Amino acid sequence: MTYSSVSYFLHVDFLIRCMGSAMAHKEKNPEPLTEKQQLEVLTLVFDHIDNGALVVDPDGYITHFNKPYGRFLGLDPNQQIGKHVTDVVENSRMHIVAKTGKAEINASHSIRGQKMLVQRIPIKENGKVIAVFGHVLFKNIKEVGELAHTLSELQSQVRRYQKELNSLRSTRYSFDSIIGASREIEALIGEARKSATTNLSICISGESGTGKELFAQSIHSASQRRTGPFIRLNCAAIPRDLLESELFGYDRGAFTGAKSTGKPGKFELADKGTIFLDEIGDLPLDMQPKLLRVLEEKEFERLGGNRIIQADFRLISASNQNLSAKVEQGAFRADLFYRLNVVPLHLPPLRQRPADILPLARHLLRLAAEEDHHRATDFSQEAEIILLNHSWPGNVRELNNVIERTLATCDGETITPADLPFYLHKPQADAASGESCSLLKEVVAKAEKTAIADALKMTGNNKAKAADILGIHRTLLYKKMQKYALPLINA
Repeated sequence: MTYSSVSYFLHVDFLIRCMGSAMAHKEKNPEPLTEKQQLEVLTLVFDHIDNGALVVDPDGYITHFNKPYGRFLGLDPNQQIGKHVTDVVENSRMHIVAKTGKAEINASHSIRGQKMLVQRIPIKENGKVIAVFGHVLFKNIKEVGELAHTLSELQSQVRRYQKELNSLRSTRYSFDSIIGASREIEALIGEARKSATTNLSICISGESGTGKELFAQSIHSASQRRTGPFIRLNCAAIPRDLLESELFGYDRGAFTGAKSTGKPGKFELADKGTIFLDEIGDLPLDMQPKLLRVLEEKEFERLGGNRIIQADFRLISASNQNLSAKVEQGAFRADLFYRLNVVPLHLPPLRQRPADILPLARHLLRLAAEEDHHRATDFSQEAEIILLNHSWPGNVRELNNVIERTLATCDGETITPADLPFYLHKPQADAASGESCSLLKEVVAKAEKTAIADALKMTGNNKAKAADILGIHRTLLYKKMQKYALPLINA
């Protein structure tokens, strides 16, 4: 809406109020207003127009000049009556409009070196111009242009936020997206479908690459919250210092670099929907009681804010770590674990459900071939045997990578053993060598853990001194302590 539109509606509002006063007067006094009373009301309306206003006759002589215009120009409004408009207002075209009878709307007008917007409207009777009404906005064109630019930016932001909101509300997967023929996966889908009908917290455990987010989205899509947003957050991917603001949001000025408009957090965005916290096992200890309170109260405050925000959300968490073991080690709060683990779902690794390997491989092959417009549509029997004999430590994610890599180099319509990556063909000797390497890694890890524990004991749990003894940075020490589940709290 432009300044002229706003001003117009203000004038109309005032005129309506004046008419209301006249109606009230009429109810008390049945006699109509006299010409003098009508003139007084119209004069009052004219002088209450926020910006400059004047009226000229057909020859360009001023008949009305309101007080705001007089104050702006530093003139006495009454003394301008009867003067030609060109002697009072510089660059005026009121007399020209009186001759042409053509209105000039939102025209540019330079007054005292400022470019302003003016309206010049001819008033006609029986097709003949009897006067011209002029209206000057006390805002220069630059300010109006800035307003238009600001409005355009706001519209762009609204479109961007709407697009982001639609993306947040959308989920790519449903239970129909889960491919598998094993009894384990069928039983798991059945449990997940039942849990989808509740609002209970769900904790999905399983190795990396088993499809934990796939199940989380499927549960959301099958729930009564399916029309609400599905908000994702990987607790391991957000820096520790930013995690709280990501979860709870912040108000303007909450910290250096904060947006002037503030920012809603994930819980706020998840209202009436589902929030999925992946890698929940990496949530810092000092954040865990705050998360617990939000889960129990369903309310929180933004960083730097003092307003209580309530959100209706359903929480689904996931972890590739053994949270029960972390609770026993003191690395994860027991009360939070029990609050998260109301409905536990465990996704077995792909090596424990070989019946799913080939159905998954064919499904992934079909999707990849459609995306790349490739001819390959199946595996040879020998290639299938190789796929079945692999242990798939990376689970479905590794299988998908193998399919995409194979498809990029395959020329025929059927994938043969020669098309598969070489490491899938490794003989038993290589496998034994791999086991030896794995054993060596375990020995090294055990020695490293012992060295860290001894250094901490020697320094009375002083992390900085222990890091100096070990010859590593303190940040690396913290990471290794977390890796080996060593207590982070000083004794």
